[in-house]
Amino acid sequence: MKILIDNGHGKETPGKCSPDGRLKEYAYTREIADRVVTGLQNEGIDAQRIVPGENDVALFERVRRVNAFGKDAILVSIHCNAMGNGAEWMSASGWSVFVGVNASMNSKRLARQLAQVALNRKVKVRRPSPQKLYWTANFYICQKTNCPAVLVENFFQDNKEDVEFLLSEEGKQCVTNILLEGITNYLKEYQRNM
Repeated sequence: MKILIDNGHGKETPGKCSPDGRLKEYAYTREIADRVVTGLQNEGIDAQRIVPGENDVALFERVRRVNAFGKDAILVSIHCNAMGNGAEWMSASGWSVFVGVNASMNSKRLARQLAQVALNRKVKVRRPSPQKLYWTANFYICQKTNCPAVLVENFFQDNKEDVEFLLSEEGKQCVTNILLEGITNYLKEYQRNM
């Protein structure tokens, strides 16, 4: 099983930063993606980033890169959420995970595993209902990939407290651990069901 990590957006994508400019989504998600890939590789799991550079890569090209691996892969697309236009601080906060509207059972399993790890770590998980741990959305990268795919929104880049947490070593490690543990739990569940 190949684990594919997508770091959302590129250096030149407008907006996509905290109102004070300290958190830039392209840089933050790449740092987290590198930590996740390294952590998985240290566990002997085959993992790689699909966008190694800092510049944006079109969604259709990201999907093409993922689909080249066939169905024996999973994709996790890493982002930071935002409520406003990036010009002012907002109140929305928390972590969330999304699947496509056409999501496979395995995509939903992966989303549930990630959300459960976040809950176990006492993270505020945003969800559509108390019983449902993930959101469904029409995200191109989740809709068009052939393998199980999720998109995670790691807190809000326009919430002052979330930004402080995200930029701290504790926050970076928390986000990394949610992804590492959620992915490895999914792989264990997948192997049990084979």
